[in-house]
Amino acid sequence: MAHLTRVKSRLSIHAHRKVRGLLQGEYAAVQTGRGIDFNDLREYVRGDDVKDIDWKASARTRSLLVKRYVAERKHTILLCVSTGRSMAAMNDARVAKRDLAVLVAGMVGYLAVEHKDLVALVHGHAADQHVRPPGGGELHLERLLAEVHDTTTPDAPAADLTAVLRYAARAVRRRTILLVVADEREISRDLADALKRLTVQHEVLFVTIGDLDPTSVPEDDGAGRLVDIDSGSAVPDWIRGDTVLQEEYAALVRAEEADRRRRLDQLGIVHEHVHDGDSAVAAVFRLLERHRHAVRR
Repeated sequence: MAHLTRVKSRLSIHAHRKVRGLLQGEYAAVQTGRGIDFNDLREYVRGDDVKDIDWKASARTRSLLVKRYVAERKHTILLCVSTGRSMAAMNDARVAKRDLAVLVAGMVGYLAVEHKDLVALVHGHAADQHVRPPGGGELHLERLLAEVHDTTTPDAPAADLTAVLRYAARAVRRRTILLVVADEREISRDLADALKRLTVQHEVLFVTIGDLDPTSVPEDDGAGRLVDIDSGSAVPDWIRGDTVLQEEYAALVRAEEADRRRRLDQLGIVHEHVHDGDSAVAAVFRLLERHRHAVRR
C-alpha cells in the first residue's frame, strides 16, 4: 500500500476533514418502490406495488397513498492517466511527473473509496491502451496506482493522450466522473475533439503536470547533462542560464497555458495545473470544489 500511504499522508497534512465532502459520491433520485430513505407520499396509480401503500395515511386521507423513497446511487470515478515516457521525466520542482500523476489520481481515488464509490482506470500511450474495471476499497485503488507508476518508464512509447481518450470513449460505457491526468502543454484540435466527445457522456476533470524548464537549470547545479526523454538527445548546455532565453521561454509557456485554459473553458471542463506535491493537494481541492458548483451539461 506504498502509493496510497503517501496519498493519505499528504491529505492528513492538508485538512483532510475539510474536503471529505468535496467529492459527494451519492446522488438522490426519487422513485417509487423500495429504496433506502423515505421521502414522501403520493397518490396511488395503476402499476404501483401494493407493498408500498401506506395504509394508515390512506385511511386518514381516504385516498390510496404510496410511499416514495430516495434511492442512493454511487458514482464511478474513472482515472485516465497518460503513461507515455514523457511522464517519467522530472519537472521544475525536481519531482518525477509520474509521482505527481499518482498523487493526483490517488487523492481523487482515495476520496472516492472513502465514500464507498467505485474507481476504474484507463491508461496508456501511443502504442497501447488499457482499462481496469471499477472496484472498491483501498487495495483495489493501490493496485491501480501501482499500475500507473510501474508502466510509466523512460523506455515506454511516446505519450498520446488523444489515443488514450479515444480508447476510454470506446471502452467505458457507463457514466463516470472522469479525471484526466497528463502533461499536455497544448490542446490540439484532435485532443479537443476527443475531450468534447467524452463530455457528452462523462463529467470530465483535467489536471496537467508541469514540465522542466531547461533554461532555468544552472550549469553548476550538479544535475549533469540534461537529456530530452522523448528524443533521447542531450539538451545543449548553452541554453542553461541564459536570461534572455529564459524570458522568451517563460513567455511561450504562459501563452500555451493561457490557450490551454481557454480551450478547456470552452469545452466546459474543470481544470487545474500542478508543479509539486503541495500544489497538487491544493489543486485537487480547487478542482473538486469547482466541480461541485459547475453547470452540468
